[in-house]
Amino acid sequence: MDLPTSAAKPTATLPAALATAVAVSWLCLAGPALAQTTVTRSETVPAGKQARLVIVPNLKKDCSLGPMPEIKVVTPPTSGSLITKAGKLKTPAKYRCPNKDAEVQAIFYQPNSGYTGSDGVVVEIKNADGEVEKRDIRITVDKGDKAKDEKKSGTDL
Repeated sequence: MDLPTSAAKPTATLPAALATAVAVSWLCLAGPALAQTTVTRSETVPAGKQARLVIVPNLKKDCSLGPMPEIKVVTPPTSGSLITKAGKLKTPAKYRCPNKDAEVQAIFYQPNSGYTGSDGVVVEIKNADGEVEKRDIRITVDKGDKAKDEKKSGTDL
């Protein structure tokens, strides 16, 4: 005895309808997607020298101490390497939280030996307030002996 084909259709569409309802409910529970800021900037690094690209303190917007920032390399450099360091510094007088002792995370770039030309790196930084910012850093490795900013040149935080 064969069952009518029309009787099977409502049963077959029920799982699809259920799957759609579950998917929609998960989207509602997930909430709105958080916007991510992308900052693009350029840095000049002397050939054969190490230079600081990023330094992030563990200070919240209200200048209170928060968790250590998290730095994730999204796109590594092609003609050099990155070195991460952690330490303590006093914020500069012109910083939004001036002269405050803070723990910091930093990333330094070291070009490959003998390399000059263009390179780049993309990192995501989660600050002490939990906000994520993407930084697209375009690097020019120059034959010159001096970096634009002597404070960024070298291995010190």
